[in-house]
Amino acid sequence: MTEMLQRHIAPHISQLLQYFPGVIIEGARQVGKSTLASTIAGSDAIITNLDLEQTRAAAAADPVGFVEQAGGGLLVIDEIQRLPELALAVKASIDNDRRPGRFLLTGSSSLLRVRGTSDSLAGRVARHNLYGLSRGEAYGVWDDFAAGVLSDVTKLPQVTSTWTRPDYAQMLAVGSFPEVRQMPAPIRRTWFESYLEGIVGRDLVELSREVRPARTTSILKALAGRPSGELVKAKLASETSVPARTITNYLDLLTDVGLIYNVAPWTPNITKREIGRVKTSVIDSGLALWLGRVSEQQLSRIENGEYFGSLLEAFVTMELLRQRGWSKVRYDIFHWRDRDGSEVDLVLELEDGQVIALEIKAASSFTAKQFQGLKKLRDALGDRFLAGIVLNTSQQGYRYADKLFGVPIASLWQFSD
Repeated sequence: MTEMLQRHIAPHISQLLQYFPGVIIEGARQVGKSTLASTIAGSDAIITNLDLEQTRAAAAADPVGFVEQAGGGLLVIDEIQRLPELALAVKASIDNDRRPGRFLLTGSSSLLRVRGTSDSLAGRVARHNLYGLSRGEAYGVWDDFAAGVLSDVTKLPQVTSTWTRPDYAQMLAVGSFPEVRQMPAPIRRTWFESYLEGIVGRDLVELSREVRPARTTSILKALAGRPSGELVKAKLASETSVPARTITNYLDLLTDVGLIYNVAPWTPNITKREIGRVKTSVIDSGLALWLGRVSEQQLSRIENGEYFGSLLEAFVTMELLRQRGWSKVRYDIFHWRDRDGSEVDLVLELEDGQVIALEIKAASSFTAKQFQGLKKLRDALGDRFLAGIVLNTSQQGYRYADKLFGVPIASLWQFSD
């Protein structure tokens, strides 16, 4: 039996229900939305699932009665995108009764885009995007890296880890889906295949009748082959033989169902020479490896260092996106590059304008070259620059220069406030 894990975001969503009539938990299939919703709801709530045909039929036949069935209690509607017109009944019910804690909705695609949805419930519900398990959640520890850095950046050189390259390779191969984490490799590959077939063959087709599954899979394979790469739509269309006029629609749909994510370029105009496009990656490392037909053993080999490094960058990005949901520190995530070729993999911009800059490498040692982009950003930003950190597969923290440090990637879940 799969162990029930505590999700760090649960207290925050429970708190939202104390102030909002409804909360929507959005995210990809199988990231744990239903389990989280039922855990938060408790035994007194009425829980419904629109993936079930009979439930969907009842909701379609009497939407008003369906949304009112909990009376003064909490109604959970799981996978609401399966009957998007039900959002109108939820809207009307909330407009008639603004009491907090009435609806907890989950959806595998954005209600702002899903076909047939005529109302986003804006102003009536709070939204939260749920991702797969963070490493802290998987290991049962609290993880808030940004808060740890903000609390005492000088402790970074003291961080140690026993993790090695094969450990990271194994972690990437497993990925973040709760159901997958205890499966042996052959079963895991079968799971990924079935998972993708369900989304590409059913969910995306329901969202847009113009979608062709083969084209969708080609796009995903291309993106999986270059994780954390800057997105050039014309090049992607050419590589996948997908018409350029439709490539944006495919990418939007893949974002909606939680299969890919984007990191925007950071343009603070510090040099007026910043450039860049969004970086796009498959959202789960295990799924990306399956799409690319890359095994854990292949990933561990030194000759695959460039791909390993790119996949680690995508992994670190996702860990920070997950942690952002419960972090004590509010931040946005970007990447940075200027016309001179200087670049930084990730820029965390805090709400007060301070910056934590991160460079992610597959190497197990630190070199001056790894800090070049961080140093340039530090010198340009001055007091706004809190820290520049190289994360790699080393086992010991390191101080390179003023405000510049190196730490093991494992510090993401080992170094918190």
